[in-house]
Amino acid sequence: MDNNIIILIKYSLLALLATIFNLMVQYISFKFYNGEFSIYWAMILGTLAGLVSKYFMDKHYIFKQGSSNTKESSQQFFLYSLTGVFTTCLFWGTELSFNILFESDNAKYVGAVLGLGFGYYIKYQLDKKYVFKAFQL
Repeated sequence: MDNNIIILIKYSLLALLATIFNLMVQYISFKFYNGEFSIYWAMILGTLAGLVSKYFMDKHYIFKQGSSNTKESSQQFFLYSLTGVFTTCLFWGTELSFNILFESDNAKYVGAVLGLGFGYYIKYQLDKKYVFKAFQL
């Protein structure tokens, strides 16, 4: 099988895992607090959980980079987070739009999945070019 197809399948599966983790954290967040601005807190917590888990999955399973020193790992995580700013805006905008337009929990999660899907596609391109290329071992 073509290496690009294998990477696409692996990346898609890992993105799905990170999406599930993100949404689980959001769901749990709503169980603890469902008051004013709860959607924003849930999105922030879910995003942080997804960011950290996806970074480690991408680093080890997609870009196949082993451990590096703390300084290098910190720089790489910073760049990884930076490339996520635009894609996070896309994800949050889609989730909030679906929540406002359709006024249902299910629509909110559909918007989140769509936003994360598009965002992960863009993020892969950015990470391949700017984050993990600079740190090839």
